[in-house]
Amino acid sequence: MKYVNAETVFPEWLLSELQQYVQGDWIYIPAIKGSRKAWGERSGSREALRRRNADIRKQYARGQSMEELSSVYGLAYDTIKKIVYSKT
Repeated sequence: MKYVNAETVFPEWLLSELQQYVQGDWIYIPAIKGSRKAWGERSGSREALRRRNADIRKQYARGQSMEELSSVYGLAYDTIKKIVYSKT
């Protein structure tokens, strides 16, 4: 979060109205609901993990052991177990 001077952002009438409530303090203005993306959506990390986990489930269903999957993907055995047994 970065500091922005209200005088450079708000019209004079709105700044005057805000000063009726707050003067000289910091004020947080939240983003519009729904405008913020969830973790990994912007970079594609979420989709990459979803695909990786789907591949792990498929390979397990084809008979590859959790130990082998752990070694191939560089993940802990317990992590592979969580992925394999998760519903999504």
